[in-house]
Amino acid sequence: MSIKTEYQTGAELSVALPKKYKVFLLNDDYTSMDFVIDILMNVFHKNYQQAEMIMLDIHKKDKGLCGVYSYEIAETKIMQVHKLAREQGFPLKATMEEE
Repeated sequence: MSIKTEYQTGAELSVALPKKYKVFLLNDDYTSMDFVIDILMNVFHKNYQQAEMIMLDIHKKDKGLCGVYSYEIAETKIMQVHKLAREQGFPLKATMEEE
């Protein structure tokens, strides 16, 4: 037995992509460059060369782009950075901006 079904819609479907958010680390006078590199490698999954370049951007330009993510992932990464920084006694801050 075979069932045949036909569907007809009068409206077009449009799907909006979720907004993306840029996550930045901000420069401060206390957080060590080595710790920033560790954060970039462990939280943002950068290789050493990428982490070093971003760390130098943070140092020279007062902030550096770590990645672009959905809201929830960006928020989670920021919380991870703040938690790890506090555990090590650093005032490192992370922020996000809508892309």
